[in-house]
Amino acid sequence: MATGRTHRPATRSRGIPEATVARLPLYLRALTALSERSVPTVSSEELAAAAGVNSAKLRKDFSYLGSYGTRGVGYDVEYLVYQISRELGLTQDWPVVIVGIGNLGAALAGYGGFASRGFRVAALIDADPAMTGRPVAGIPVQHSDDLERIIDEDGVSIGVIATPAGVAQQVCDRLVAAGVTSILNFAPTVLSVPDGVDVRKVDLSIELQILAFHEQRKAGEESNAESGTDTGADAEAAVAAVPPAPRGATGAGRKGPDGDVPAVMPA
Repeated sequence: MATGRTHRPATRSRGIPEATVARLPLYLRALTALSERSVPTVSSEELAAAAGVNSAKLRKDFSYLGSYGTRGVGYDVEYLVYQISRELGLTQDWPVVIVGIGNLGAALAGYGGFASRGFRVAALIDADPAMTGRPVAGIPVQHSDDLERIIDEDGVSIGVIATPAGVAQQVCDRLVAAGVTSILNFAPTVLSVPDGVDVRKVDLSIELQILAFHEQRKAGEESNAESGTDTGADAEAAVAAVPPAPRGATGAGRKGPDGDVPAVMPA
């Protein structure tokens, strides 16, 4: 079986848009569920609903793969599973290192979905000497001093960073210098990488904040519906009631965490 270092997916060379690439795993997950139920074919409408996209977008995405389905029959489930898996590079073995074996790193190490999707956890790495040799999910933790050797010996091209933010960039630099060209970053910080290195950031707190925004909006809409108020009119009235800033003023107002906050923020 091929290893990750020498074989890379051909999606970019074939001109598949990044937005389409981002949706391919959604289609694959839905198709895998159908395959497990022995469903032979699926229509674009059914598959789109299962993947959470509209059918026109799905058909456009599949056209980049050269798969158009059969009118009146739909798409062959098993063939699409193979086709998308091949396009994503999942028909080969991808050795992965996880750096930072705290609670999150340990949870990632124990996630069973990696192996079934073409990813093999080759090593767990941590800077704490007390962790060295300790088995996590059946894999002994190795010290970060051995990072470069491990990457070279296992042909690793994908690294997962689950360290505190303060050391994430240093870990990233070492991974890149050792030959890692794709990084999944769970640390709450933005990483700087050279051209040719791909970084995907997973920030759970940001996702929760987005959900909180939608919850607040829904609660506001329900409250307004019950009271019959017009928030748009209220907002316009509030803005109109604020006196204009003096000519030449640059936004003097209350202090915020990043400095002065203008009395009236631009729309």
